[in-house]
Amino acid sequence: MTPDELGAALDETARGKGMSGTIRIDVEGETVFAGAYGLADRGHGIPNTTETRFAVASLSKGFTAIAVMSLVQDGLLSLDTRVRSVLGSDLPLVDDDVTIEQLLAHTSGIGDYLDEEADWEVDDYVLTLPVHTLTDVEAFVPMLDGFPQKTPPGETFQYNNGGFMLLALVAQRASGTPFHELVQARVLDRAGLPHTGYLRTDELPGDAALGYLYEDPASLRTNLLHLPIRGSGDGGAFTTASDISTFWRAFVGGRIVDAATRDLMTAPRNVDEDEDLRYGLGLYLDEDGPGLILTGYDAGVSAWTRHDPQTGLTVTILSNSSEGAWPVVRRYIDEMEG
Repeated sequence: MTPDELGAALDETARGKGMSGTIRIDVEGETVFAGAYGLADRGHGIPNTTETRFAVASLSKGFTAIAVMSLVQDGLLSLDTRVRSVLGSDLPLVDDDVTIEQLLAHTSGIGDYLDEEADWEVDDYVLTLPVHTLTDVEAFVPMLDGFPQKTPPGETFQYNNGGFMLLALVAQRASGTPFHELVQARVLDRAGLPHTGYLRTDELPGDAALGYLYEDPASLRTNLLHLPIRGSGDGGAFTTASDISTFWRAFVGGRIVDAATRDLMTAPRNVDEDEDLRYGLGLYLDEDGPGLILTGYDAGVSAWTRHDPQTGLTVTILSNSSEGAWPVVRRYIDEMEG
């Protein structure tokens, strides 16, 4: 299937499923297809556009991982650094042998403050601190505390949100730079991403989409009270599909971290059997292929992007509703496998 045919197929699915969001396909940065669907603001009837900024949930873990690996590259941290050396007496239930590498690879075995195995509904209130207080990684520390180690460090792959919050905390303390400023300087500025950042959800600019809990376009209920008011290590950045395309080319091209660090991050280390994908350091890899994948899901957010460094094909699907991106993602996967 050619990229043009792929774009037509994904567009058909998006329209048929009533998707709210955007799809972009390009090859080596040249846009092949860009489509926008649904409303960025249902209450005011403002449509999504191809340049709308969307929250991308755990897709942001890629930014955290690269920021941390840039500190490793510069010698401020190492993959073998034990996080206890930075945490001090904070979070005493984190095993003293947990390392930076294990957090990046989801093999730390720490207890997770947002357990992926919990049976949550999209409209559950899962945060244990008032969302308006969660503006800096240090504010999350009390919420990360009290979760016993689940498995020995380095033994088992288990996707872990708390691990990436620890990475943000360690990076902030080790560098002496606030996490959001660190990511801005070491990732977003280096990649050239002018429309990407950690926006406060209570003061969104006009080009950012509100996140809706329910697919029904008549529902006006947003995710404002369900997520931290400002994202952090495990998610919450806002971006555009065009910035994501730029990001992949900058990352693969060695313009954010050097080629050796990039290769460390993209080397397969584990298999996520639930997702049928391999995992490196901070990003997914095709089960059997060259693709690099970042993905995110949360209340009012669904996002997925894949870059093939061999062909230069980038596909990005962003949605401002909880389930909106996934029918299109499944269509893409089916087309690639078929």
